Amino acid sequence: MPIRHHLLLLCVLVPGLTACQREQAAVETPLRAVRYVEVSDATRGRVRTFSGISQSTQQSRMSFKVSGTIIELPVEVGHSLLRGDLIARLDASEYLLQAQQAQASLAQAEAAARNADANYDRVKGLYENSNASRNDLDSARANAESAEAQTRAAQKILELSDLSVSYTRLSAGLDCTIASVNVDLNENISAGTTVAAVNCGSDLEVKFDVPGSIIGDIRQGKETSIQFAALAGQIYTGIVKEVAVAATSSAAFPVVVAIDGENPELRPGLSAEVIFEFARKGPEVHLLPLSSIVNRPDGSYVFIAEPDGNEAVLRLKQVELAELTETGIEVTSGLQAGDYVVTAGVSVVRAGQRVKL
Repeated sequence: MPIRHHLLLLCVLVPGLTACQREQAAVETPLRAVRYVEVSDATRGRVRTFSGISQSTQQSRMSFKVSGTIIELPVEVGHSLLRGDLIARLDASEYLLQAQQAQASLAQAEAAARNADANYDRVKGLYENSNASRNDLDSARANAESAEAQTRAAQKILELSDLSVSYTRLSAGLDCTIASVNVDLNENISAGTTVAAVNCGSDLEVKFDVPGSIIGDIRQGKETSIQFAALAGQIYTGIVKEVAVAATSSAAFPVVVAIDGENPELRPGLSAEVIFEFARKGPEVHLLPLSSIVNRPDGSYVFIAEPDGNEAVLRLKQVELAELTETGIEVTSGLQAGDYVVTAGVSVVRAGQRVKL
C-alpha cells in the first residue's frame, strides 16, 4: 500500500482513538474527597480558655531587712527547708559593733541617771530644811527626768542594734521549697533585694489574665476545668479564688484559680489551660472551624454536603457569624443539627459539585 494511503488511514483512526481516550479518562476521574463536620445540637454556652502558670498558694520572695555582704548561702533550687532553716546570712561585724556602741551608750546614760537621781534626792532634802531654793529643786528634778529619758532612748537604740544583728540571718518561716536563688555568695546586696523565692505548702493555684469583655462573667467561687500540657488527658477542678477589681497595664484583669484537692503529681511552674464555660445571653450558636467559612461581598457562606448514596452534592448556604473563639467561629443562624459542613478545601469546590465524603 502506498505510503500516502497509510498516512490517510492514520489521520482517520487517530482522532477517534484520542476521543476514546478522553472519554475513558473522564469516566475514570475520581470524585474529590472533602472533610466535613456534622452540626450537633446548638449550645447555649460559650467556652473560653486562658493560659497561666501554676504556683504555690504561699509563694514568697525572701529578702534581708538590712544591707550587707552574703557570707553564707547554703541553699539551691529544689532544696526542701523546714521552719527555721537558714537560707542566707550576711556579715554582721558592722552591726555587732553598733550594738556594742549602743550598749556602752546605755551604760553611760544609766550612770548619768543614777547621779541625777542622787542629786535630786539631796537637793530635795536641803529644800525641806530650807537650805535650798525652789529653783534648785526644780533644776535637780529636771536633770533627773532628762537623764531618765536619755536612758530610755539609749535602751531603744540598743534594741534596734540587736534587731539589725538578727536581721543578718534569713530563715524559712514555714516548711517550703526553694523555687529560685537570685544572689551569689560574697555579693553585696541592699535591703529588700530578693535573695530567694520559696514555695510553701502543698496547695497550688493558677494565675492568668482575662480581658475586660469577659471579666464581668467571672465571680469568686465559680468552678472551672484545668488542664496541664505536662499531664495530657488529666482534667482538674478549679475554683475562682481572686478576681482583680482593676486592670493591669495591659488592660487585662488578673484572676487566680485554686486547684481543688490534693494533687501530688502537680508542682509550681507548670503551663496550664484554664477552661471556662459561660452561659450565653442571646441566640443559640454552633461552633465551626474558621476554615469552613467562605467570605463573599454579600455575606458569609458555608458548603453543605447533601448525601446521595455514597456520594454527596454540595450546596452553598449563607450564615451569620458572631465571635471568633479559641475553639472556632460562632454561627448564630443558617445551620441546623445534622447538616454536613465542609471544613477543608472550600476554595477549590463549587455549588452543585459531586464529592466523596
